[in-house]
Amino acid sequence: MIRFAHPGYFYGLSILLVLSLLFVWNFRWRRHALERFGNLILLQHLMPSAGRYKQTVKFVLLFFAFMFLILGLADPQVGTKLEEVKREGVDVFIALDVSSSMKAEDIKPNRLESAKREISLLLDKLQNDRIGLIVFAGDSYLQLPLTTDYGAARLFLSAIDVDVVPIPGTAIGSAIRLAMKSFVEGEKKHKVIIVITDGENHEDDAIAAGREAATEGAIVHTIGLGSPLGAPIPIYQNNVQTGFKKDTDGNIVMTKLDETALQQVAEAGGGKYLRATNQQNELDILFQEIQAMEKKEFGAKIFTEYEDRFQAILLVSLLLIIMEFFISERKAPWVRKWKSFVENPLSIRKVPSKI
Repeated sequence: MIRFAHPGYFYGLSILLVLSLLFVWNFRWRRHALERFGNLILLQHLMPSAGRYKQTVKFVLLFFAFMFLILGLADPQVGTKLEEVKREGVDVFIALDVSSSMKAEDIKPNRLESAKREISLLLDKLQNDRIGLIVFAGDSYLQLPLTTDYGAARLFLSAIDVDVVPIPGTAIGSAIRLAMKSFVEGEKKHKVIIVITDGENHEDDAIAAGREAATEGAIVHTIGLGSPLGAPIPIYQNNVQTGFKKDTDGNIVMTKLDETALQQVAEAGGGKYLRATNQQNELDILFQEIQAMEKKEFGAKIFTEYEDRFQAILLVSLLLIIMEFFISERKAPWVRKWKSFVENPLSIRKVPSKI
């Protein structure tokens, strides 16, 4: 496993873009200046010692030297010792609604992005619990099995969008049942399902699914996103909004938060219904509920020792800087002589033959 001890240095990579733009601008400016001065071909003959590609080569060397310098300062580390440690926690599956209605903007920036932010903040609070991700619309899919790797959970979370489930709709019951299948078989407790949705369930009996989960020892919490008053569903093409979703009669479709349905699902699952707010106070309540649960012990393999690998990367950066320093912008004498020989072969004096 590879990690970076100081990832903040990666912000320095943005300087490379600025340097590249400055180099291109300077290259064009110098070329235009020479064109105003005279014919480029003639000027090349008048300045035979000027290297045409030396500046580009020197810039490329400095570019990669700076890039390797930043990588070295970020301090890449390789895990060298894998140990199994004992942890106490619960298994938590988060079922996230990715139907098109989650693009509604009654919560800024929209329901889906607000939900992803809520999950990310919840990950910051959890410590030893195992986390899993399920996405659902008209059907449900396991996005991430139970794991203690919160970094992987954030990576999968960032990639979630409304197009990850091709079947339209909102099947809350399907997501709950998939979570139950994905838990460790045979356990009757230490299981939590958090359903994050706008509550517009059109596909199955979510209340029955919540009741079945409670029977198997799981607790089902629901978090509602959106406004009961409703909001239109924006339509995007190439990240540009082109309008709102309409029904067959041409009327704009309004999507509303169905709090009653989510309250019933949570009640059937022995959990709580919480409405998402901009203050995100509901996360504290949810975290307290999880912390109050009985914990189980499980083993997790983690890297406990890491070795630095910045030395080799900084060495490469130093070598590139030294190479750039010794490369002159002028052509080497032997290059000029060879070019003169190639371009003017008749200039070589002929030895007169003996009669």
